[in-house]
Amino acid sequence: MAAPFYDENLFILKAKQDQEAKASDVGYLVESLNAVDVNSIPRASIVKQLALAIEAGKRAKTVKDFVTSSGSSSPVRERGGLSLFAVKSLVLGEKEDKLGFDSGDEEKLVSLINALFNVDSNFLIRMIVSDLESPSKASFAKDLHAAPPGSFVVKLAEVIGSFTTPRRMALFWCRVVDELRRFWSEEKQIPCIPVGENPDLKSCLLHQWLQVINCCLARKARCVAASEALDAVMRQASSADEESDVSEAMASPISLLYAKSNTGELILRLGVNHQVENLAMLETGEPVYAPITQEGPLLTEDLIRETEELVLRTGSMGAGCSQLLSDMQAFKAANPGCILEDFVRWHSPPDWTENDTSSGDDSSPPRGQLSIRMQKEGNLWRELWETAKPLPAVKQAPLFDEDLAVEGILNSLEDIPAAELFEQLFVSLLSLGFVMLEPMLASNDDLSKLFFECKDYVVAICQGGACSDKLDDLCQVYETVETMLLRPEEVLRSMKQTEDSPSNGNETKRRFKRLGFIFRGKERNQKRVPSDTEQKSTEPSPRQSFSMLFDGKSSLFAKRPPRPDNATLV
Repeated sequence: MAAPFYDENLFILKAKQDQEAKASDVGYLVESLNAVDVNSIPRASIVKQLALAIEAGKRAKTVKDFVTSSGSSSPVRERGGLSLFAVKSLVLGEKEDKLGFDSGDEEKLVSLINALFNVDSNFLIRMIVSDLESPSKASFAKDLHAAPPGSFVVKLAEVIGSFTTPRRMALFWCRVVDELRRFWSEEKQIPCIPVGENPDLKSCLLHQWLQVINCCLARKARCVAASEALDAVMRQASSADEESDVSEAMASPISLLYAKSNTGELILRLGVNHQVENLAMLETGEPVYAPITQEGPLLTEDLIRETEELVLRTGSMGAGCSQLLSDMQAFKAANPGCILEDFVRWHSPPDWTENDTSSGDDSSPPRGQLSIRMQKEGNLWRELWETAKPLPAVKQAPLFDEDLAVEGILNSLEDIPAAELFEQLFVSLLSLGFVMLEPMLASNDDLSKLFFECKDYVVAICQGGACSDKLDDLCQVYETVETMLLRPEEVLRSMKQTEDSPSNGNETKRRFKRLGFIFRGKERNQKRVPSDTEQKSTEPSPRQSFSMLFDGKSSLFAKRPPRPDNATLV
């Protein structure tokens, strides 16, 4: 009897196809993500998938294009710049890419979304999350302009990178945006995103947008609470007026504050935050109270860029003027009988000079004079003061519309350019891997030098704006550091044999040959960009200086020290 025919190559191909089919199964994907160990780094295969998505995204205008089309039907000539790995993966994925998800995947996708948005879940939690305050870890993510380790964006990157095709990634992204809309409408905070913090301009734009959403939710909650408190004060004051017993009203459970005018009339203070120490109104001698003020706009890097262009084109400083006018109105409501000099003494102390009172009466408020710029004819502050009406911040027209801002962000998330989305996810996941690897490899005398060379190369490429052009090299570098963790003995052996090994050696040896070319190219063409921790200069960048204008720190509108955190409110 003839022996059965056995083709080893066919067997290997079949096994590989079975493995790929298993990886493309959504149920298997969910199980593997739920089983991720807290100490494990993101797999190099996931980083590669995101790199492939960036390449595919260059041929699609928005993420929606992957949903409405196959996203991989470009001519072969458009793939000429891709690596062999990228071309092979795209070709093999075209058939599957056109199909998207099966009807049976719905339940598994819902469970994946729920796990990602569950605040109390340990889904994709990494040990690094408990040590986020470490300067080196936070600095590296900022050096790459990535999302912070352990943030929602990093978890999302690992989930999306686990899908096998750009179209599946895009379909899942659309579900994420829908869930973000639901969270906003139900006033739920996005998990793993700071609450109430201004956008971190050194993180990726995607993380900044999500920060704005959470911050807007916190602001709206504070606004509602302040409005209810003010209404209660007004009701209590109205009741006291009807009873004509102000002293009893001042002793009521709701504390009512009054200021005495020059005529002796008691006027209710509204929108008060706290009393300012050692400061009394010049005309009445009554103590000065700091008002609750409106918070300024939440500026992400794209809005700062747009506002810069507007100011340079028109010379308009409208946002700063609006904030100043709002502060004046709130100050007048909290301090009946006040004058411009009182406001300047609180809002911008350097613009007020007190007279010598060594021989005067200490019982009266100190007198002084405004700065030269304040005394000039047509001074902006004086003009605004004359138009300002006493009005608490919560009753003013809002300077920043949270609903409009978040709606704009959600629309931007729907229409985000595909390559831009996948690149931010790629860099953020890359950052997490290096942050987790550093404490494991930095103390290894044999591997630390190579690890830091890899790390410096990643920083140089990302800061140089060449990330999308060096995807293959970045993947090669990440795969190398992953091998350093998983198979260190293989790396050490290959490092010793690299220089005299033949080019047809094993994969690890070829990788080190390739790394040699990468690093030599970096030394010829790239100057290393210092990291945040290495930059000694404290001079702010033009963009930072511009953003300070809307943060209450510009000398044009304010010079006072920063207010306490609880002193501002929309």
